[in-house]
Amino acid sequence: MVDQTEERSTASAPDDAPVPVPALRWEEPPEGPVVVLLDQTRLPAEEVELVCTDVPALVEAIRSLAVRGAPLLGLAGAYGVALAAARGYDVTDAAEQLRHARPTAVNLGYGVRRAERAFRVAADGGAGYERAAAAALAEARALHREDAEASGRMAEHGRALLGELLPGGGYRVLTHCNTGALVSGGGGTAFGVVRAVHHAGELRRLWVDETRPLLQGARLTAYEAAREGMAYTVLADNAAGSLFAAGEVDAVLVGADRIAADGSVANKIGSYPLAVLARYHHVPFVVVAPVTTVDLETADGGSIEVEQRPGHEVTEFAPPTVPGAGSEPGSGIPVAPLGAQAYNPAFDVTPAELVTAIVTERGVVSPVTGDALAELCSPSPSPREKSRSGNGMMDA
Repeated sequence: MVDQTEERSTASAPDDAPVPVPALRWEEPPEGPVVVLLDQTRLPAEEVELVCTDVPALVEAIRSLAVRGAPLLGLAGAYGVALAAARGYDVTDAAEQLRHARPTAVNLGYGVRRAERAFRVAADGGAGYERAAAAALAEARALHREDAEASGRMAEHGRALLGELLPGGGYRVLTHCNTGALVSGGGGTAFGVVRAVHHAGELRRLWVDETRPLLQGARLTAYEAAREGMAYTVLADNAAGSLFAAGEVDAVLVGADRIAADGSVANKIGSYPLAVLARYHHVPFVVVAPVTTVDLETADGGSIEVEQRPGHEVTEFAPPTVPGAGSEPGSGIPVAPLGAQAYNPAFDVTPAELVTAIVTERGVVSPVTGDALAELCSPSPSPREKSRSGNGMMDA
């Protein structure tokens, strides 16, 4: 396979407009199908699309964080398999490359498995290669629709939960990393809840952690908040404690990249300290994620593989206005002495006892226990029918 990625520039929309460019889409130009990504490493300075014609290009986009966020990585994995099939590449090899592109986000492997399974079932059933490739694409599109629908339901459940925990509205919400339309086929996870609260006139202030080391909060969440017309303020990650101490935070809303069977939550590095602060200051710490992010095969938080990012992401600053800056050591602006070592895990793990509730499209788990999560993920009975009494489930 030849790594083929093209760039497309798109016109910037007014600052108060919704995100105008889809984070990911499938296109079929005359020269062959492609996966088109909004390059999130270039935001907010410019909206540039990457056109991936093969799986190695898509894998590089995943590793470089041009495409990111647990639900969206699931879609990228599924469309990547469909792309390999449609262009006649080795589907097994493509699936292996994709599922190992990033280790922590469970949705990536989930999306790959779904599309690959659809391809294999059709091929083994004698459907022929073209129909098998079409089956993989149909599965990717189905996952895309499901994710968009899940976003809407999570937003509803999350807003209702905040109304129960904090009656009266006027919420001051602290969020970490980026969890909006840029990470989803729909409105996102935690930011989707914030958006629903905002549209209901119940959001007083969104506190946006800048989120080190790649500033996903300052660059991406602020980008989305501005387009929604929200009242928001960006803060340094280590300034969050002073906000809690001043009584300026009513709730913390974050997403997740993997939720273990015991309810431990892996999310962007810096989430665990927020959970500790929230517990000390008696502030709800709420995780918003689709059921596909729950990994019942990972027993506990200690079993979650945490991705280690390159040290130069910490020791160098990469301006988003400079294409390629930060992609390799020495390509950014040095902020530490030459040769300085850096500890740069992409995620940390928050234990279940620090999580007030997990909001999913199927309902809300609170308190967070392994049994409640297992029940939530089971196909029957519907979590919507469950009450809060005694089993860790509640309607929202």
